[in-house]
Amino acid sequence: MTDKRPLLPGDGPLARVRPAVAFVLVLGLFITGVWVGGTLGAVLLGVLVVASAVLLAATWKVLSPAHRTLRVVVLLVLVLITVELVVKIPTR
Repeated sequence: MTDKRPLLPGDGPLARVRPAVAFVLVLGLFITGVWVGGTLGAVLLGVLVVASAVLLAATWKVLSPAHRTLRVVVLLVLVLITVELVVKIPTR
């Protein structure tokens, strides 16, 4: 049972973005951040963390508890990976 309607119907800026494009963009940002590492990688992943948190906050009211839990777990894993990159940054 697949529901293809938008989560938040409207004409906001993300309503015109195709899901495949958003997926490729997020995947590319994540892979680049992890691959580059260091300060730049941490900044790229930080941008991804902030964007994910904003989207989670914007959709929180319409998500089911199961979806909320899954998205919070994914956000926490992303934060942990970002912190890992920050801790590995040489301080010299």
